[in-house]
Formats: sequence, structure tokens, C-alpha cells
Amino acid sequence: MAVTDEQVINWIKSRRSIGNLTIPAPKPAQLQAAIECAMSAPDHKKLTPWRFSVVQGQARHAMGRALLEAAQAKAERDGEVLDERTQDKTLKMPLRAPMIITVTTRMRYHEKVPPFEQLLSAGAAVQNLILALQAQGYSSVWRTGPLANEPAVKRYFNVSAEDYICAFVYVGSSHCAMPTRNEIDISDYVSYLSE
Repeated sequence: MAVTDEQVINWIKSRRSIGNLTIPAPKPAQLQAAIECAMSAPDHKKLTPWRFSVVQGQARHAMGRALLEAAQAKAERDGEVLDERTQDKTLKMPLRAPMIITVTTRMRYHEKVPPFEQLLSAGAAVQNLILALQAQGYSSVWRTGPLANEPAVKRYFNVSAEDYICAFVYVGSSHCAMPTRNEIDISDYVSYLSE
């Protein structure tokens, strides 16, 4: 059955972030398809300036420990102490979904492709990933937060100092009703230049 342009546009506009996620997570073939879609993002000079790390199962606990280490280091720098509740919450952050796809940059020098363009390409890859997951029936939420690019988290994901963790894409299934979006008014966000 053919899908109309209007159906595709309305489907994209229906995308929502859903934070309460459970099993099942994408199967390996579904995950591969979603990452292939992510890698079709605009990529000037074909630098492939992004990488994907899939965290699931017990590895989510190790990610939680990296986040806690980062939170403790940040608190120490700020002259603060993490209370027990905050420590526990931080440790359990990765348990909010059965799978987390972490998207990081792997920037390369190119005289025609500045770093900001490579970072934007990584963002486009994240959006493609989220839409591809949605197309396969999964819900997701794009998270980062103040700990994402702390040294302990970068070490865990083997990200260099000059690169970025752009997204923790929490993915899984959701049985909650998808909220509807109000009509989108673009008038305050678009200008038209013509002669």
C-alpha cells in the first residue's frame, strides 16, 4: 500500500518523546535498520563524524556507575556533596529503558567541514535514528544532561576530549497514550527573503 506525502508529514509531526519505557527493546535486525537510517544523515565530504554505542542488560549498571562517578566529581568541583537520594537516582538513570543508544561525535579535520557542521550532522543522525525506531513501533526519548560530557562518562564511552556525547537515546516500548500536538504555528520562526 502506497503512503502519501501527507501521511509521511503527519507521521513525522506526530513524533513524541516518551520517557517511561519497558521491554521489549528493538531486535538486532531492527536496531541495525535504525542505525543504517541514522548513517544516512547529511554528511558533508562523507566524514561519518558519529559513532553509536548500544547499552543494554547489565551494562546499564556500569553506565550508571560512570554517571555517578561524574556526578561526584562535578559536585566536588562545585564544592557540594551528593546526598544519598541523588546518588541512588543517578546510579539508576540508565535503568529507565531496556536499551540506550549513545551517539557521540568522531570529528575529523577537513578544511571545508568545520566542527560545528559535523556536530550538526551528528544531531541529524540522532533524529533519523529516533524516526526509524518510531517507524518500527518503538518509543524513545533523547536525553543528555549536565553529566553527559563529564570526563568519567566520556571515558566510559571512549570519547576523546575534543568530541561530544550528543545523545543518550533511551528506547523501548510504551503503553501510554501518545499525547496529541497542538497545531504548529511557524510564523514566529520563519522569514522569507525574495526579490
